[in-house]
Formats: sequence, structure tokens, C-alpha cells
Amino acid sequence: MRLLERLRKDWFLVGIVLAIAGAKLGPAVGVRGGPLKPEITVSYIAVATIFFNSGLSLKTELADSRLHASPGVFCSDFNQGSRWK
Repeated sequence: MRLLERLRKDWFLVGIVLAIAGAKLGPAVGVRGGPLKPEITVSYIAVATIFFNSGLSLKTELADSRLHASPGVFCSDFNQGSRWK
């Protein structure tokens, strides 16, 4: 029972070990042009997922304050841009 509790506590470490073991057993899965298509998944999907997860972790107070400031910033930028025309 203690082993199961320990595995639940360190689930991330267990996942990393399993991912490394899977890569060692089947390296052809992650090769360029393979079934995972790392040239697409790493470049676009992984980066988008990282930014999405970091956006979910923002505090709502911070997001609310930025939403209120964005129209003012847009208007000032628009006004300054049209000044030079």
C-alpha cells in the first residue's frame, strides 16, 4: 500500500521514467517523418499547449486589469499611427 501511495505522490517522475523507457524501446516513433511528426507537433502543437497552460494559470485579477487597459493602449497606438499619415 505504501508503494501505491508513493507512486501517486510522484506521478510526474513515474511518467518521465515511462516516457524515457518507451523512447528507448521504440525510437522509430519519434523520428523525423515518423508517426508522431515531430516537425509539426513540437513546433506548433507543443508550443501552443505550453502557452495555453500558462494562460490558464494566470490569476483573474491580472487578466481583468489587462483587459481594462487594452482599449486605451489600442486607441493610443492607433492615434499615434495615424498621426504620420
